[in-house]
Amino acid sequence: MKCFFAFIVFFYSSMYSQTYEEVDSTAYYSSLSNSNIQTNNYKEALLYTQKAIRYAEKSKNIKDQAQQTFNLGKIYFDLKKYDDAIETLLKSAALFSNFEPSSERSATYYHIGLCYMQKQDYDRASIYFERARSINDKLRIPDVAELLNLQKGLIYKSKNKLELALSSFKIIIAKPDNAVLINTKAEAFYQIGQIEAGRNRNNLALNYLNKALELNGKSENLEQKSNILLALSDVYEKMLDKNNAYFYLKQHLNLKESITILNNERLGIDDYQKFKESERLKEIAQANYENKEQEKANKFSKLISIFAIALISILSLLSLSLYKNNIIRNQSNLLLQEKNKELEIAKDKAEKASKARSEFLSTVSHELRTPLNAINGITHLLLEENPKKNQMDYLSSLKFSGDYLTKFINEILEINKIDSNKSEIEYTSFNLKKLLEDIKHSLKELAVVNNNNFNLEVDAAIPDYLIGDPTKLSQIILNLINNALKFTKNGNVTVITNLSTLEDKKATLYFEITDTGIGIPEDKLASVFDSFSQGSIEVNRKYGGTGLGLTIVKKLIKILGGHIKLKSVVGEGSSFSFNLEFQISPLQESQMEKKPMIKYDATKLINKKILLVEDNKINQMITKKMLDNKGIICEIIDNGEDAIDLLKTNTFDLVLMDVHLPGINGTIATETIRTFDSTTPIIALTAISLHENREMLLSFGMNEVITKPFVPEEFYSVIAEYI
Repeated sequence: MKCFFAFIVFFYSSMYSQTYEEVDSTAYYSSLSNSNIQTNNYKEALLYTQKAIRYAEKSKNIKDQAQQTFNLGKIYFDLKKYDDAIETLLKSAALFSNFEPSSERSATYYHIGLCYMQKQDYDRASIYFERARSINDKLRIPDVAELLNLQKGLIYKSKNKLELALSSFKIIIAKPDNAVLINTKAEAFYQIGQIEAGRNRNNLALNYLNKALELNGKSENLEQKSNILLALSDVYEKMLDKNNAYFYLKQHLNLKESITILNNERLGIDDYQKFKESERLKEIAQANYENKEQEKANKFSKLISIFAIALISILSLLSLSLYKNNIIRNQSNLLLQEKNKELEIAKDKAEKASKARSEFLSTVSHELRTPLNAINGITHLLLEENPKKNQMDYLSSLKFSGDYLTKFINEILEINKIDSNKSEIEYTSFNLKKLLEDIKHSLKELAVVNNNNFNLEVDAAIPDYLIGDPTKLSQIILNLINNALKFTKNGNVTVITNLSTLEDKKATLYFEITDTGIGIPEDKLASVFDSFSQGSIEVNRKYGGTGLGLTIVKKLIKILGGHIKLKSVVGEGSSFSFNLEFQISPLQESQMEKKPMIKYDATKLINKKILLVEDNKINQMITKKMLDNKGIICEIIDNGEDAIDLLKTNTFDLVLMDVHLPGINGTIATETIRTFDSTTPIIALTAISLHENREMLLSFGMNEVITKPFVPEEFYSVIAEYI
């Protein structure tokens, strides 16, 4: 159903009530866009609206971004590009959700509903009309209730619930006439006339349709007038009044032809496709620019590292030179003092190097956990929304990959322990065949990309359940398969697992990963397991990678008690093999210990008020959605200073405090809050680094710590415990 002019005028007046200034580029381009819409020049209107959005993004004005994105969605709606309109309006609604409920947000939901009405998806349309109604009930926006009643009646009519539809329409026509309601009342009269005509109450139908035509004459809604004229023609034809039937049909056809001309003048299909293609190219160009900037930053960081190493080397040489000179000049007692001094310097350098390494690993851990929290969070939300059966495999694979990546980040931190012999082996029961199948499933996309046949051959004699370290084994096999798939195109990659020996409740397994890829030159075989080595510089540039994978594999296999072997021929492929010993688990799947489900009373969470202090927009969205799903009222603050000020004047049932915030961080903010509020529970949200631990965070006054990425049930359970 077409959006009515009165509703548009009302909400547009709210959006553009601000005073225009020449320096306000967003308002300037928005004004140009509106002018072009009035003259039916939608091609220019699209361009100016996009410019307004870019200026709003540049100024980081979220409200302007929301309003201009709404304008773009409205233009797509007018052009009958309903899928593009829905996508754009949903973005606008997400931006408006950062603010209190408003008429603009209600208008956004209303227009999404109109789009779904045009797509005849009446159930989804009802959802968004109800959201608009909910905001309207709070704000009591004049005359909007009648618009929503009209859409409600249209949905009833589409479902053949005619009495309910008539009830909605009659509420509208009973309202007094005013300029805003003209189109709404005219549409209500028209719909009642249609229903009565369908019941063969022709005289009554004519009465309603004539009233609709009379009201329409006070507005400029041509499409509505065309519909009314056609309905009148149909009723007169049923009454065998051919003169009037012909008269109104002719008016309808003439008007329809005019409407078609106006619509064609708005924006041709070719122009619209060119516009969308232009926008896509701009997005690609922006992504390329950001990638180049990131490459520059990486090169600069690498250059700084080289300079630092060179400086340290020069300083070391100078120190050595001074040291030798001192040996020559000083007596034996001075020599001993210099020796002690040298040891102190070496110790200091070692401590600094260790600190630098710890800081690097801490930064990597935190920066990887933050986006990973988004991946795992969105996967959880999608799984909670009852996906289709054919989507479950994809979401399950995504969840497996996310869970594995979380473990992999922890393994990166443990590499530091490997070199110092502090890495511990985890002994747990696991299903080897399922583990290999999961790894194969997670890498099948890479196999398809390179057009490889990816085969898994598991000896049937291998016991179903073994005791060992499945995490380290997964990392070993995943790295080797990933390398094989990456360096092979249009070939075969095979994973072979055979039972070598079986005795005294122990099984020795032989693992072999073979490929028909590019192979490794013989002179590179000895160095392929060294850090940052992938055979040659040319290979590294062509296929990518950090060159750390095989280094990690070799160290992990050594920790597990094995030794890796490599065979390779250039142009024919490579083969990596090793033997590992496992204990045989006496338990079967039904007997294996299951992790206890985390129990909590979900009703305790409903209508609880929680303050989320988080600066990352994606984490804000995911955390808020997770809280909304449990009926929790969530308010968001993106910095510590504002959180302190808000808690001085407001009360909350619980505070979720991100540790890493702009300005004062979460620990200092919590310490300050505890000076005036010692009762409100505060839970830390953090991607815990080497320098962060639970005891340290609790010492600042926090009640509990939740580590990113969240495990949803643990997340809810901790909140329920402290509310």
